[in-house]
Amino acid sequence: MTTKSSGFSLIELIVVVAIIGILSAVGTTFYGSYTLSAKKTSAKNIMQQVALGQTEYLSSYGTYYYTETGGAECSPSAGGGNGATSSDIETNLFSGGDIITSEARFDMCVEATAGGGYLIKASNGSTNITLDHTGTWGDY
Repeated sequence: MTTKSSGFSLIELIVVVAIIGILSAVGTTFYGSYTLSAKKTSAKNIMQQVALGQTEYLSSYGTYYYTETGGAECSPSAGGGNGATSSDIETNLFSGGDIITSEARFDMCVEATAGGGYLIKASNGSTNITLDHTGTWGDY
């Protein structure tokens, strides 16, 4: 007498669970790099807005704005986009507007460069980006 099986065997279920696990591990890795790339692009857009704010500040006051006294070298204060130097930039260049958003998780500062220019620095702890007054991107 033969019996008809009406389900999956244990081996078949284990294989399916293993395949789903592998696919989710690969997907999680790609998603993590995608979100980091999106946040870096957002930080670059904000840095370009700060550069435009610097142009307006120069027109109004005859000099660029620096987050450090005397334009000394700066270091973005940690605060996930809400650090002290980021808040200073928003207050002085954007009249307190919420330009440097905490969603990007980058803090920024502005320092003086030789020749009367400026260097905008952005950091989230692991990624560091710079933008100078000529529009040149870099890392520090």
